[in-house]
Amino acid sequence: MKLTYNTSKDDKANYLFIEGDLIGDEVGPKLVEIVSDAIQEGERTFVIDLSEVRYISSSGIGLLITILTKMRNVGGEVYLTAPSEHVKKLLIITKLNNIFTVYDSVDEFKSKH
Repeated sequence: MKLTYNTSKDDKANYLFIEGDLIGDEVGPKLVEIVSDAIQEGERTFVIDLSEVRYISSSGIGLLITILTKMRNVGGEVYLTAPSEHVKKLLIITKLNNIFTVYDSVDEFKSKH
């Protein structure tokens, strides 16, 4: 399933809503560019909503780590929201659940920040 995305922003964070398979294809560099542009604009909090992501490949994991590294290098943070059971298991297997803060929903993130 081809990856598509939408972005939005409020006073708490920038939001990236991803839909499809996160496999680090040609859309991957565009996602990194979105984060890089936000950093240039002074943004320091990014929320990546995974509720519509079915599958993440090793390249997709690399993409998430690249985004996280870029944000942390400027004192920012990336949060993940609403991973499916399959994606949740992957985050646990790869120990990324220890690196990323994961919320059950965007609303839960907003209520805690």
